[in-house]
Amino acid sequence: MERLVLIDGHALLHRAYHAYPPLTTTSGDMVNAVYGFTSILLSVLKQLKPKYVAVTFDKKSPTFRHKEYDGYKASRPKIDEELKVQIPKIFKMVQAFNMPIFAKDGFEADDLIGTLAKNAKIDEVMIVTGDRDALQLVDEKIKVFIPGRAKQPVQVFDPEAF
Repeated sequence: MERLVLIDGHALLHRAYHAYPPLTTTSGDMVNAVYGFTSILLSVLKQLKPKYVAVTFDKKSPTFRHKEYDGYKASRPKIDEELKVQIPKIFKMVQAFNMPIFAKDGFEADDLIGTLAKNAKIDEVMIVTGDRDALQLVDEKIKVFIPGRAKQPVQVFDPEAF
């Protein structure tokens, strides 16, 4: 069976940043999100053994939702500077794995995942995210994989589990 793994890079980088204690390089650069993201990525690749992988990220630009509704995510706190400076390093790490990155002005990573998943001509699509909004995409071909953390095990949602 051919499997495509779509990684919600934005959700996982936030998850990694908040899950790991502050880790720094010898020069003092924060890398806890880079380390955590890489750790999750390697674990996912080992567990799911995909034939294809792609990673999606949000862009800084407003999305179509912001244009439709001024209050969209207005109460969400701004991204920590310590995380913001790690994002380019995460991009470089993903590029070093030779994985395609999808990010488009006006759209969130979730939107891109939905489009890619629904249009994939493949046996199985596994969406890797910590965002339960992705569960709306679950069907016979599309599953959602939520990485474990702390003492919580991995969760895989197919139509039966959902």
